[in-house]
Amino acid sequence: MSEPPFLDVRVLALWRDDRTECPLTLDLRIDADSRRVISHWETFGACDLSGGKCRPFVLRRDGALDFGIGAAEAWRTDLRSVVIKVGERFTMHWNERDFGVYEIVKVASLGAKS
Repeated sequence: MSEPPFLDVRVLALWRDDRTECPLTLDLRIDADSRRVISHWETFGACDLSGGKCRPFVLRRDGALDFGIGAAEAWRTDLRSVVIKVGERFTMHWNERDFGVYEIVKVASLGAKS
């Protein structure tokens, strides 16, 4: 039996300026060889999933983070264009002027015990 050409993973990324503020958790489908996001559909994620200020979102195909109806946030990211591996960095734009760099600190197979 051959291995599937993709991996379903959970990614944890931390903001480089303050690793305790708004950690990001995302569930992604990546190519098994290139380790790049291959899912063209929206995917689930959350800010501070394990903390007291959990804010779920949907990562849209265009890189926008949708926090739901009435949310003031208009975040976007280039996460879909980077290699999904520990140490890789991507940009999060919180509005038209402000942005920060996040670093992937954990990539685990979905369903795996950590």
